[in-house]
This record gives sequence, structure tokens and C-alpha cells, in this order.
Amino acid sequence: MSAPGENLKINSDRLWASIHELAEIGPGVAGGCNRQTLTDEDAEGRALFQKWCEAAGCTMGLDQMGNMFATRAGEDDSLDPVYMGSHLDTQPTGGRYDGILGVLGGLEALRTMNDLGIRTKRPIVLVNWTNEEGTRFAPAMLASGVFAGMHTQDWAYAREDAEGKTFGDELVRIGWKGDEEVGARKIHSMFELHIEQGPILEAEGKDIGVVTHGQGLWWLQVTLTGKDAHTGSTPMNMRVNAGLGMARITELVHTIAMDNQPGAVGAIGQANVYPNSRNVIPGKAVFTIDFRSPDQEKLDGMKARLEAEAPKIAEELGLGIEIEVAGHFDPVTFDPTCVGMVRAAAERLGHSHMDIISGAGHDACWINRVAPTAMIMCPCVDGLSHNEAEDISQPWAAAGADVLLHAVLEAAEVVE
Repeated sequence: MSAPGENLKINSDRLWASIHELAEIGPGVAGGCNRQTLTDEDAEGRALFQKWCEAAGCTMGLDQMGNMFATRAGEDDSLDPVYMGSHLDTQPTGGRYDGILGVLGGLEALRTMNDLGIRTKRPIVLVNWTNEEGTRFAPAMLASGVFAGMHTQDWAYAREDAEGKTFGDELVRIGWKGDEEVGARKIHSMFELHIEQGPILEAEGKDIGVVTHGQGLWWLQVTLTGKDAHTGSTPMNMRVNAGLGMARITELVHTIAMDNQPGAVGAIGQANVYPNSRNVIPGKAVFTIDFRSPDQEKLDGMKARLEAEAPKIAEELGLGIEIEVAGHFDPVTFDPTCVGMVRAAAERLGHSHMDIISGAGHDACWINRVAPTAMIMCPCVDGLSHNEAEDISQPWAAAGADVLLHAVLEAAEVVE
């Protein structure tokens, strides 16, 4: 058969237990996780994931960006494999499900195939992409970006964290740099399961989000240069306040996003002022602007307006200004055939579903450029993510993993 029957489902309790066992590696301070990429905790989590995959009968591959590929053999291994997966790295104050559900949901799908003796014509590969979050080494989706040819490997290796440590050096330090050429693998299709990271599915009472598109993104890093001065003794008309410039540009970002409604968002998420002392007027401010939209014209228009108007604010305040691109990807249209498999799986299983646009960037957005790709989303409580309070229900996780299992088996072609 090409597609499994509606009675085929994963082991919900086993999936749930695996998620929470992994969460004990790099625990956060408030119930979430702090397992940032290329840390010792990341290495420990990778080792557990490899142990689980090998116990499920998979062989593990590792490329030069640290991407992990667990392969379940097919009846015809000369055929391009069907891929599924996401990422295991987290934000510094991350939740237990962002990325992790997509990897361990895929692992549970493999375990279920083993339990039921299901064979597929094509091989199936479960992948853990390195540095999806981009919180320690910007930009996000770094390793999948190299895989898809969006970044060079040397450029990726040279990315630095806040302490000046490079991605390449840290990858070697934790022992997870492989020999395999990045991007050399063939992919028939790719499916990524993920929590929504937004409130729409929960608000609409839907079990499954069928992701048809992904928002494009511009990250712009702005550096304002003023003059450090005493907060008490410097007259107001003689200040060159980088903090004030940042505040006014923050308001500008909000205005630009609001002027492009609907279907556009913008905010400043990372901000630092220097010397960051109670009684010193900031002489320098460095902050990152995040603009997103599924509409290319709106996305590029927001960036252009910021680049035109922010220098005027700086000039009015006597500040120097530099604006540089810290990250970018265009809006994504996921493969209609793969999207159709996800939708059909949700319907076959009796899950309520709706088409949805991903508000966040994902590894699938890059892989979609080199292979047919689709995403599956499940709700998360109050739409909260990138927060230790991030939460989902066990039934939501199971529904998403069931849809993933069915879509992957249809793509990989079940052997009777």
C-alpha cells in the first residue's frame, strides 16, 4: 500500500517519556531547558539521541557541520531517502518541545515501524540539524543553511559567540564534527514536525496545522554611537544618548510593522547598551531588529523603510549609526505534494486541521530549496515558546507524531 490505515498510531506514552528524559539534560531553572548548541549539554543530548537511534536499528551518519543522520534501511537503498526531523538545541531559557518534538516524534515513528514490522521501499532518515536556534551562533538554521548552499562552511565555522569562541572550534571541542561532506546527501522529501510557537491552532481548536508557507525574515543589527557621560551632571541639551536613539528606533520598528498590517511583524528582540551603568548615559547601543512577513514586497519594504528613516533619527540626536544584515531568508512556499500528504494524513486519522503559515523560521525552510518539503504543526499552550513555560499536551504531541508517521510512510512507500 502507498498510505497506511487510520488505525496505525505511535506509542504516545513512549514518546512523552522520551521527551521528558531528554529534558533532564541541560535543564533550565524554571522547568524548561538550556541546551544551547555546541555546549557540553548539547554533546550529552546528542549522545543519548544516538543511543536511542542505534537501539532502533538505525545507522548514524555525521557531517562536517555536526548534523546527525539516523538511517533506517529501505527495501531499495539505491532510492533517495525520505527525511524527517528538526533540532535538539534550545534557547538559553527554552522549553522542552521546540525542535525536540520533531526529532523525538520522528524517533517514535521509527520505533513504531519496528514494533509493527513495517518495511518501506525507500530508506528513511531522521535528522538532528545543528544550531537551529542561532542563539549562541547567529544566524539561526546555520547548519541546514550550509547543507542547502545558503552559507559557506568556512563562513559558518567562523561565527563567534558572545565570548569570541567560534562555531568550528566548539564543534571540534565537543567531539561532534563528522567527516561527511555537508549537502552531499540526496533527499527524496523532508517532513518536519514542530510546535506552532503561536496561538492560532489552540485558539481555533485545531489538532494539526498543515503548513503551506513560511514567513520570510530580515534580521538587522543596528549600532548607535554616542558619547558616555554622567547622568547627573550632563545638561539635557548636551547629551549624545545612544539609548534614546535605540528607544526611538524601537518605536519606528513598531510603526513600520503596524503600517504593513495584516501579515507583517516587527520587533527588537536583542538589545545592549554600553557601558550599562546606572549613572552613565549610554555612549553605544547595539540591537537587532526582526522583521517578518510571508509577503516578499512587504518584507523588503519594511527593511528599506527602516534603512531610510533610522539614520534620520540618529542624525537628529547626533549619533553615528551602522546597519548590517544579521540574518535573512525569503518567504517559503512548501511543496504542494508533500503538503497534500500531511493534509491527507490528518484527515485519514480524523484530526481537525487547518492550513497555517509558519511565523518562525525552521530548518525545513532551507531544505525546501533543495528537496520537496512540508511541515506539520501542533498547538502549544497560549502560543508560548522560547520560554521555559512552553507547554503542549500529550495528545497534541501524539497527533502530530501520528500525522508525521503517516506522511513519511506514504512518501517512503510501504512494502506489503
